[in-house]
Amino acid sequence: MSRTALRICPLCEATCGLTLTIEGTRVTGARGDRDDVFSQGFICPKGASFGAVDGDPDRLRTPLVRKDGELREATWEEAFDAIAAGIRPAVERYGPNVVGVVLGNPNVHTMAGALYPPVLLAGLGTRSVFTASTVDQMPKHVSSGLLFGDANAIPVPDLDHTDHLLLIGANPLESNGSLCTAPDFPGKLKALKARGGTLTVIDPRRTRTAKLADRHLAIRPGADALLLAAMTYTLFEEDLVDTRELTPHLQGLHELRDAVRDFTPEAVADACDVDAATIRTLARELAAAPTAAVYARIGSCTVPHGTLASWLVDVLNILSGNLDRPGGALFPQAATDRTPRPAGPSHGFALGRWHSRVSRHPEAKGELPISALAEEIDTATEEGEPIRVVVTVAANPVLSVPDGDRLDKALGGLDFMVSVDPYLNETSRHADVVLPPPPPSQSPHHDFAFNTLAVRNQVRYTRPAVPLEPGRMAETEILARLVLAATGMHGADPSAVDDLVVGQTLGKAVKETHSPVHGRDAKELAGLLTGVSGPERRLDMMLRLGPYGDGFGVRPDGLNLEKLLAHPHGIDLGPLASRLPQPLKTRSGKVELLPQPIADDLPRLRQAMAERAEGLVLVGRRHLRSNNSWMHNVPALTGGTNRCTLHIHPEDAGSLGLVDGQPVGVKGAGGAVTAPVEITDTVRRGVVSLPHGWGHDRPGTRMNHAAQDPGVNVNQLLDGRLLDPLSGNAVLNAVPVELITKL
Repeated sequence: MSRTALRICPLCEATCGLTLTIEGTRVTGARGDRDDVFSQGFICPKGASFGAVDGDPDRLRTPLVRKDGELREATWEEAFDAIAAGIRPAVERYGPNVVGVVLGNPNVHTMAGALYPPVLLAGLGTRSVFTASTVDQMPKHVSSGLLFGDANAIPVPDLDHTDHLLLIGANPLESNGSLCTAPDFPGKLKALKARGGTLTVIDPRRTRTAKLADRHLAIRPGADALLLAAMTYTLFEEDLVDTRELTPHLQGLHELRDAVRDFTPEAVADACDVDAATIRTLARELAAAPTAAVYARIGSCTVPHGTLASWLVDVLNILSGNLDRPGGALFPQAATDRTPRPAGPSHGFALGRWHSRVSRHPEAKGELPISALAEEIDTATEEGEPIRVVVTVAANPVLSVPDGDRLDKALGGLDFMVSVDPYLNETSRHADVVLPPPPPSQSPHHDFAFNTLAVRNQVRYTRPAVPLEPGRMAETEILARLVLAATGMHGADPSAVDDLVVGQTLGKAVKETHSPVHGRDAKELAGLLTGVSGPERRLDMMLRLGPYGDGFGVRPDGLNLEKLLAHPHGIDLGPLASRLPQPLKTRSGKVELLPQPIADDLPRLRQAMAERAEGLVLVGRRHLRSNNSWMHNVPALTGGTNRCTLHIHPEDAGSLGLVDGQPVGVKGAGGAVTAPVEITDTVRRGVVSLPHGWGHDRPGTRMNHAAQDPGVNVNQLLDGRLLDPLSGNAVLNAVPVELITKL
């Protein structure tokens, strides 16, 4: 007999509510949960394929341990014994930095990935930390840190109420949004237009989102920061700046005006391939709109001036008076955020507190550029020991990082490697131990990260829809045991990890004067926590201490786990609202409009006005039925238009004598690949496009469907040394390439 169960979808940032149909222990169907307070029944092809993702027969079901050079099935005890024996001796002999920890994109889609990696990093004490953020979003974190003092204080567009939306390098109709958690992003854009609003899209490709726009500008790739700087100049030059209620919270307005004086529309027009009159019109329309928001994503982050572009997005929202204003760009307030502290000066945000060993890349937000991982493993220097041990959690950097061939070889030379991954993929095939988490139906779900980016404040939690299969281990327990094995506490009860975090968090909270539990007994508070597991107790604690929490009884109507469980479709906490100055953590207590690292990088942007690469340049692309490299093993999510082809404009194809389907070589600074041509006018002239996350043709993997149509790894074309200097983000777009037509 079938039954239904609720589940929050973990397959992209939209976090839609699902109603699963379950036969025994197998998910046989998924539809949108119409009663979900956030998504209200919306579902995309990924969510509809939840059962296929969940039941993929290639998912690993037991740990693998390398014996005599071969990965073989093992018990959980054998796996964690091997981890303790492989990691601790290296740390004790060489120090903690010889352990590199690599966290992939799926970590932010699971409770375990949010709760336990911070404990692992703290326990190890390593500075060799690498995440997917430096091939995706680190420029936005850095610009937010410099502007607002908090790298996680990222304003999001108020999609439901804005009158004017300017999208740059974003394609939410196919990505479902990024750094902007919004179920049914397409519907919200259509609603914007239906109420008389304006949608402008700036993108070198005529994407599905661009086709919906009132105006689409096919900018030259990589010129986003120049265009935004010229718009900023125009607002100042034409006396269109109106900071409204923001004025008391701003520092550096006059210095900002001086800093952008060289970026006139006329000066940047050639580099952008957007005429000066159009640039001025964009600025005027932004200033004239009753409410407006500028929103940019991966296309503007993965370019040489990604941090400057991210900074200028918020500068434009500020100068037009639309930051922290309904209908503009606002700071969400998640239920598990820390207890709001009083507004005022704080510690600020710093870059470069340490540097990578080989190329001396500065850290950003506690991370080193993931593009530097290979050289940190395979290059000896006098600055210290190379990385000898790698722990990857839901990461496949061989496919997602520039020059995967070099990293592939480097991983093969490690002393020891652990992968937490449901698949034996291009990266985890190198591991000495592979720890497979259960499928998502067997895991609880709460969105710690994405609720801090949501376009409406809400809170939802779903328990596992299906019980753990015999022999499986919960992902939370896997990561807790990994923490213990890696930090010298192997054999302790995994609940010790949660107890440690609870004790530390409550011990700090009772000492904070702004906390609702100030002066109370931490042990007594810990005894009040509810939940059937350590992770649930931690969620209960965060809810109680958070901005909507009950404060452990101080606010009887406030949130706790028990109340959340009583609302299986979630609790609506209301629309986004103005919050300044509370989110600011700068040393001045104000929005610092021209931070020194930004000012120091502007000469590089000025130089770019005179630069114009000849020939073709490469950009990436996303697909609605894909999420980086981790869904290509599901037949329902591949095929059709979701193929690894080289998009090229008809005129460029004609000049090179190319025909549809013809294999063509693509050569970049990092290497070369061969892909079939797909001729389309959705890319502008001078631009070619390959999707990210393909290249499933390496031996030793167990992803049978992905291997049948492997595609090519676009990141092999890229030079891993080319980074945005402020954030360390890899440059994946606006990269010169050469086509080789005679193979």
